Amino acid sequence: MNLVSTVARLRVVAGAAAPVCAPAFTLALALAAPARAEWLSRTVDGTMGTRIVVELWSDDRAAGERAIDAVMAEMRHIDTNMSTYKPDSEISRVNAHAAQGPVKIDTELFDLLETALEYSRITEGAFDITYASVGFMYDFRAHHRPTEQQIDAALPAVNYHHVLLDRATHTVRFSRPGVRIDLGGIAKGYAVDRGIEILQRRGIKHALVSAGGDSRIIGDRFGKPWIVGIRHPDHKDQVIARLPLVDTAISTSGDYERYYDENGVRYHHIIDPRTGHSASAVRSATVLAPTATRTDGLSKTAFVLGAEEAIRIYEKLGDVDAVIVRPDGKVLYTKGLEPPPAADHR
Repeated sequence: MNLVSTVARLRVVAGAAAPVCAPAFTLALALAAPARAEWLSRTVDGTMGTRIVVELWSDDRAAGERAIDAVMAEMRHIDTNMSTYKPDSEISRVNAHAAQGPVKIDTELFDLLETALEYSRITEGAFDITYASVGFMYDFRAHHRPTEQQIDAALPAVNYHHVLLDRATHTVRFSRPGVRIDLGGIAKGYAVDRGIEILQRRGIKHALVSAGGDSRIIGDRFGKPWIVGIRHPDHKDQVIARLPLVDTAISTSGDYERYYDENGVRYHHIIDPRTGHSASAVRSATVLAPTATRTDGLSKTAFVLGAEEAIRIYEKLGDVDAVIVRPDGKVLYTKGLEPPPAADHR
């Protein structure tokens, strides 16, 4: 997808200061709305382990507030069903029993697992929900990581081919012991899409739904695009680029979200499924696509494959664009987002 038609033109702003309202990017609020409409906004911390933001235009304040209530309720439902931190969640039940035999799951989880496996195939295994077979041993808040021996022992269980789905019976099973799955790399994007669907069914035409670094926008700002700033990996009060957006989803993943530094090495939450260690091929990756499920599932790819290989995959898909920051600070773009060449004033 060439997002230039939607995004207008990318403007790179090196070192420009900007307030940050979410871990991954900043969002400029809309201009004044027509008198009959009202701008409503709500922020909730903690659901799905992150900050949830819903902002929308509504002709009727009470109806708008009810729409936001419905989005927040859906976020809580998805968190309850898909969080590995909740021992009674459906995903925890799968992890506890799927190595012993098929586990029947509901349609919502089954469909999302199918989508996750599709992204594993698309990214040639760089996105892999079985990373959790090693990843569960990390505790970034406590600065704890597994030993090399523990990683070596658990790594054979990291392979998306171990996850076997049967649509006829709506079951999932694991092909070997030790396999664990975690939907943390795609569930927030999915929740954002579900929130947008709820708003659209209620007639909302201009809105933002955000869960941490995953967001989706519907409509414009009454003739003006939403402006999203991509933060600098090392300086949260600076942006490296601003993107004008209309009717699109955007996700940013960075090594600055959940991490700790030790002896000059950064240990962060994006695990390379090939090694069991934190992936370090890039510093941050921002992905744009039609849905937040897609942007969330694809934004981790660059950390494993590197910027150039990830861009090759994104451009092959045709509906994805990206801005990637390499470890050396160089910023790379897919063709649809490349800045215009500098004017020649000779």
